[in-house]
Amino acid sequence: MDFFPPIVDDAYDFGAIAVANAISDVYAMGGVPLLGLNLVCFPEDLPKEILHRILQGGADKAREAGLLVAGGHTIKDREPKYGMAVTGLIAPGDILTNAGAKPGDRLVLTKSLGTGIITTAGKAQRVERAVLEGAVNSMATLNHAAAHAAQEVGVNACTDVTGFGLIGHLHTMMTASGTSTQLQLSAIPLLPGVRELVEQGIVPGGTRANFDTVGQQTHWHPEVSDEEKLLLCDAQTSGGLLLSVSEARAEQLIRELESRNTLAAVIGTVSAQGSAPIEVTP
Repeated sequence: MDFFPPIVDDAYDFGAIAVANAISDVYAMGGVPLLGLNLVCFPEDLPKEILHRILQGGADKAREAGLLVAGGHTIKDREPKYGMAVTGLIAPGDILTNAGAKPGDRLVLTKSLGTGIITTAGKAQRVERAVLEGAVNSMATLNHAAAHAAQEVGVNACTDVTGFGLIGHLHTMMTASGTSTQLQLSAIPLLPGVRELVEQGIVPGGTRANFDTVGQQTHWHPEVSDEEKLLLCDAQTSGGLLLSVSEARAEQLIRELESRNTLAAVIGTVSAQGSAPIEVTP
């Protein structure tokens, strides 16, 4: 279950992003989404056409995922909120978890980072239209293709990258797996325009909170700037999948992802547990 207030102005886009984000937890475990229940909070004084557009965006995204919207619940609230409770299906032996990373694995990321910073800039009307549209398209993209490729190839661990940012979710994966990782900053994909925004000081509170917690437990190379640290800690909405795959299967996974028009960025290597769960080098 996942729901939140609007992160973009367009009601239809908000609905589509909210549902893509809610379904992502099922994809992150290798599952197939089956049923969804709408969760809606809506003010009495807003035009009902806005609610219609939100639900239409959600319904169209659910249809794209093959998800049956079986109902839902609506309450009055001072601020609109929307999301979904999703039920999925997976065979017990096929479940992907975030606790199976092994030394020697390659880490593969399937979406670029920066949605938190860009949408914050959008709320302040300090972002170019093309930059915001890039973030919206990324957030509205389902993780279906990435999850299917991961199941096809076989990966050791998987998580989706959402509110705790890349560093936060990777920290959880490494801790749960009893391993560490070395990230290569230059290999980590960023959405167009996001670097310029963070250099202007546009950073959401959730991103700073991530840095203040897991960021302080990360070993940063001296050449990594404060802005780059925040980018890796940026709180994502409907981010991509982070996959830990054996070196022997890494090339196959990359081919499978690329054949599905999905980003396949190899961003780091897993090692035996070290002094810090994550080390970031330039």
